[in-house]
Amino acid sequence: METMRAVVAQTPGGPDVLSLVELPVPAKTGSEFLIRVHAAGVNPIDVKTRAGKGPAALAAWPLVLGNDFSGTVVESPYDAHPIKVGDEVYGMTLVPRLAGTYAEYVAVPALFVAKKPRNLSHPEAAGVPLAALTAWGAVVDVAKAHDGQRILIHAGAGGVGHFAIQFAAFFGAHVIATGGPRNLGWLRDLGAREVVDYTSAPFEERIAPVDIVIDLIGNVSADTGSRSLQVLKPGGIVVNVPSGSWPTLVEEAKAVGVRATEYRVSPDATTLSVITRLIESGDVRVYLDEVYDLAEAAAAHETLALGHTRGKLVLKVSD
Repeated sequence: METMRAVVAQTPGGPDVLSLVELPVPAKTGSEFLIRVHAAGVNPIDVKTRAGKGPAALAAWPLVLGNDFSGTVVESPYDAHPIKVGDEVYGMTLVPRLAGTYAEYVAVPALFVAKKPRNLSHPEAAGVPLAALTAWGAVVDVAKAHDGQRILIHAGAGGVGHFAIQFAAFFGAHVIATGGPRNLGWLRDLGAREVVDYTSAPFEERIAPVDIVIDLIGNVSADTGSRSLQVLKPGGIVVNVPSGSWPTLVEEAKAVGVRATEYRVSPDATTLSVITRLIESGDVRVYLDEVYDLAEAAAAHETLALGHTRGKLVLKVSD
């Protein structure tokens, strides 16, 4: 346990800056866990950071990427901690403040770690934390999803989107989801009552007014964010998730009499434990589009950047 395999971004750049290297196993301190990582989620924020955007301004290079993990506890914060050595856990960390999860071991604060759902494999579990916590924050904490509400969710087939649909439906909202032609039936299976093929006609011409827009695109594609304001009821709210995707969000929303906020995820084990119960009960499920080996991280980034992933991409890190 002196060294471990890890994928690092040597410098900011394209997928080719990712390489498999040997690094020292991290030492835990204070109330941290040391976790043997079995699988790591791949998320858009990883691609953005690798490219030198967003959180990359805080990074020291070379940088180990990856926020999600599922694995086994090697060292616990203290002997009487309810999560013991050998327990299967999952959670997320904060790159670049902390080292990432594209590595065989990671040291993680105790407040970021929850027991893994019993009915999920490690690859499946690794696809949950960041995306599900983001969806929960936007749909439940901010939008207060409830019966009678009409919620439009853009990019419903993506990692965050497929959880957002399930959470909003679970709490009784009438969910409308946008997606490509191949995903429309699947979006209904997830709980969307209406689905809109964004390739066939402008979505704003096909949707009755809604109370909430969960914007997982912003204005980086066809001004999706700005066009969403046309379908919001007066006083409704748009929740924008992708950082930097809609710089004029607040001003545009105010001009048409609706509310607006960005949302940024926090690694919260308490909320993740609630999500665990929903997964174990069968009310929420995670969909893996593809599982790559750790050494194939660059290929996973290339696939994710295409923008057509259904559910999640995951790296298999260790057995």
